[in-house]
Amino acid sequence: MASPDSEGETGDLSEKIAPWARGKFLRHVERDVLIPKIVREKSKIKCDDLVKAFTQCAKKRTVSIVWACRKENQAMKDCMTTYYQDKDFFEECKKEYLKKREDFQMNYAKTGKSADIKKKESVIP
Repeated sequence: MASPDSEGETGDLSEKIAPWARGKFLRHVERDVLIPKIVREKSKIKCDDLVKAFTQCAKKRTVSIVWACRKENQAMKDCMTTYYQDKDFFEECKKEYLKKREDFQMNYAKTGKSADIKKKESVIP
């Protein structure tokens, strides 16, 4: 059984978390932007061989990329579209996002510090 102090501490923490940041409720920006971003990033990983083929084709090209890399681009888009349209995959990414949001909110409620901003590395070597 938990001590009364720890119960009160947990209650205090949940009061510090904004109502929209609790539970499974999603704001429009989360549903329409942030979760699709996770879907896009994970689909790029799952279609890695096709993304690399398109990237290799596109290197050192400018306007000619449109017709020179048509096959690679279409194959990459087809692969990624299967993940974009997969409801189960979206739900998996949604659960991952909700877990990250919950962890962030609990950490922020405890420490008062926000997460460090991470600089994203370039995909193209």
